[in-house]
Amino acid sequence: MKNFRFIIFLALSIAVANPVVAQAVKNGKKADIFVDDSGVMRWGHNKEEVKGFGVNYSVPFAHAFRSGKKMGVDLKKEMQNDVYHFSRLGFDLYRIHIWDTEISDAEGNLLKNEHLDHFDFLINELKQRGINFVLTPIAYWGGGWPEPDTETPGFSHKYGKEGSLTHPNAIKAQENYLAQFLEHVNPYTGIAYKDEHNVIAFEVSNEPHHRESPEKVQEFIERMIASMKSTGTKKPIIYNVTHSIQLAETYAKAGIDGGTFQWYPTGLGFGKELEGNLLPNVNNYEIPFKEVWEEHGLAKLVYEFDAADVMKSYMYPAMARSFRLAGIQIGTHFAYDPTFMAPYNTEYDTHYMNLAYTPSKALALMISGEIFHELPMNKDLGAYPANLNFGNFRISYEKDLAEMNSEEKFIYTNTTESQPKNLKKLKQIAGVGSSPVVKYEGKGAYFLDKLEKGVWRLELMPDAIVVKNPFGNNSLDKILAVINHAEWEMKVTLPDLDANFLITGLNSGNEVSGNATENGFSVKPGTYILVKKGKKSRSSYKGWSERDLTAFVAPKTTVDRTYLVHEPVPTLTEGEKHEISAEIVSNKPIEKVEAWFRNGNTYESVQLQHKKAYKYGAAVPETLLKNGILEYRIIVTTSEGTNTFPGGQNGNPGEWDFDPDEPYKIRVVETKFPVYLFNASEDSENIVARWLPTLNTVPAAHPGEAEFRVNVEKLFEVDPENTEAKPVYDYSFRYNFNRKVAGREESLEDKVKLVIKARSLNDKSLKLQVALVMDNGRSFGKVIELQPEIQEYEIGLSELQPVKTVTLPRPYPSFLPLYFEHDIQEPFKLEDAESLQFSIGPGLSESEQQEQHGVGIVSVRLE
Repeated sequence: MKNFRFIIFLALSIAVANPVVAQAVKNGKKADIFVDDSGVMRWGHNKEEVKGFGVNYSVPFAHAFRSGKKMGVDLKKEMQNDVYHFSRLGFDLYRIHIWDTEISDAEGNLLKNEHLDHFDFLINELKQRGINFVLTPIAYWGGGWPEPDTETPGFSHKYGKEGSLTHPNAIKAQENYLAQFLEHVNPYTGIAYKDEHNVIAFEVSNEPHHRESPEKVQEFIERMIASMKSTGTKKPIIYNVTHSIQLAETYAKAGIDGGTFQWYPTGLGFGKELEGNLLPNVNNYEIPFKEVWEEHGLAKLVYEFDAADVMKSYMYPAMARSFRLAGIQIGTHFAYDPTFMAPYNTEYDTHYMNLAYTPSKALALMISGEIFHELPMNKDLGAYPANLNFGNFRISYEKDLAEMNSEEKFIYTNTTESQPKNLKKLKQIAGVGSSPVVKYEGKGAYFLDKLEKGVWRLELMPDAIVVKNPFGNNSLDKILAVINHAEWEMKVTLPDLDANFLITGLNSGNEVSGNATENGFSVKPGTYILVKKGKKSRSSYKGWSERDLTAFVAPKTTVDRTYLVHEPVPTLTEGEKHEISAEIVSNKPIEKVEAWFRNGNTYESVQLQHKKAYKYGAAVPETLLKNGILEYRIIVTTSEGTNTFPGGQNGNPGEWDFDPDEPYKIRVVETKFPVYLFNASEDSENIVARWLPTLNTVPAAHPGEAEFRVNVEKLFEVDPENTEAKPVYDYSFRYNFNRKVAGREESLEDKVKLVIKARSLNDKSLKLQVALVMDNGRSFGKVIELQPEIQEYEIGLSELQPVKTVTLPRPYPSFLPLYFEHDIQEPFKLEDAESLQFSIGPGLSESEQQEQHGVGIVSVRLE
């Protein structure tokens, strides 16, 4: 009884700080969530709509668990730290597909092992932070990824996903396991999961991929639901429905309370960062079977989403907006990287998310959570681009900026010029970069919370510098990003803080105490209290526990040597001014940064100047901007010696025994030289296309040339996940040339035509639509007819007409729109073009749509 009273006291204490949890707790079982007749999840005691936003996070299981063990970290402490960051970002929901294969045996008996113990611990930590849960007891995955699967005791390992859905013994094992899991009493909370107030809903399993008859699928789902309900739980039971959507009616009839959805609008596994405006891919989230859901009154939740292979911050708020317009109440990002693994991004290398290591993206999720809670479901916000500004929110591809600007909150993912809506009522600021109220050149996120009038709490994260491609082939031996605890100037201008406010360190070991000068002060990562001059600070403030008031959770400095990040432009126009810039961080004071240039027999060295934070830059001497190959290396001198880049070797090229890596190279061409938008020999690996076994790059007839080949046997194939989809005969692929033309902008002015060097395959002609995609998402193109011999085809820029923009990479689930719907009326401007789009399908007759088609492209240039 004593322990029971303590648990109730603890829950009520949490509820005071989090009104969402208060709804779930204060009325006990009467507060169980229900789904109303219109398919909206509501709180039991006040009938308000349930809303929630957060992340997936998997430290208790699989690769994350094994990696933590290998690295010797305290996994429970690491989870506590990450959960603190979840609360710092305002998350109020957690979802996980539990690795049943690690906590069950082949008969479905629950195993009380270290995986389950760590999961129970994590759930308790989340609960204490006021975070609710959607739990998926069955994953069907092996525990290996990205490593080979390991031997595990569970039924999923024995039967596999397909067998688990069909084998009678596997189905019995799942019934057994589901009941035992829901009956399991978490030793850290003292509550069985079936009765856990913070459980929003149970999702039966993760991505089941049913292939059997509707009758058998319905029977399977009914048996899973019956097993769960046999425990007496009143929680909504939901089912994954974005796979095999032709079974939507079957899912609805099986007795579920709602369905779970996912969204990977930029595909998965590109291997490097995607470029260009990707907002067309997240313009809307169309559910083809929404009428079925409405008819049966079923709820909609998103269990996984991410803009994979994207480091920009503008995508998530647009996704949150589209989810809410589709009537979705809950969203959880996939997946938050445990901080101890974030330098390596090994868990899911196509995703990358962590407050310390990807601060702008993390604040984009923070804004997305606000959108989920503020934006009404099903609200029409108009067509793109009007839907980029709505309510208190703004999204900008051009500035890589997402922003929330309300009466009390001001959150921004990058430097912004927006003025806060109401400075006097402002209670919370979170940002990266600078704004009218905070000037800061560091690269970490910061949080300013008003404790009372004239008193603000500042929490400043350290700088994160990405030093290698985070989306490539990763390992725990390959550092992708480093953390630096640098000291920078900060200026905070708020009406209830005077120009000389007092700043005092709060976190452990932080002895800072002093006054700002004209609102400015020098600051290192940590937690501080800012107090108006003449006002006394206190040791406690309403809504803040002592633990949270002084909390500071961040990785230590990991910079162990000199790192330099630089990518040369491919081509420059002769005589055009050009500046090289690099991002440099070192564990030793940087004394000098030089670039040693060579073009032909002309040599020069230039010192790069420190611009801000980690940025260094210098203009290339005009004597080197002549027709030829510009080669250069960057030499960084610290108090410990010199390092030469590329490569970062100790020493410099002036030493007789120095053996450097190949230098950076830039082609410098004459003004009249064509502007190449695509060269198969250089650019094929960066083409965005739906994978086909026939995609290939082969040598062309002339030295230095290659041919990118696409051979499409069928323009339309039935999708096993959407067998009743209306046929669309289109195969499109795209190449973003922003980087390729970055040094030739002035040369675009006199260009009047596209020249495509290409041919058709399969010994027959081919109609190919060639289009230029603008940075606003609108496309202009023309269909040309290719012949089997390689030749050049010209398209006058004046001949280009508006055509459909294809959402590439193709989003997943595959039922999402192929074409971008918008209301853009801006005319064609060559300077706004950023991508080439090639489409096989437009202009084909019905009989031609059924044929095999192929194209080989050597190059595309502007003349």
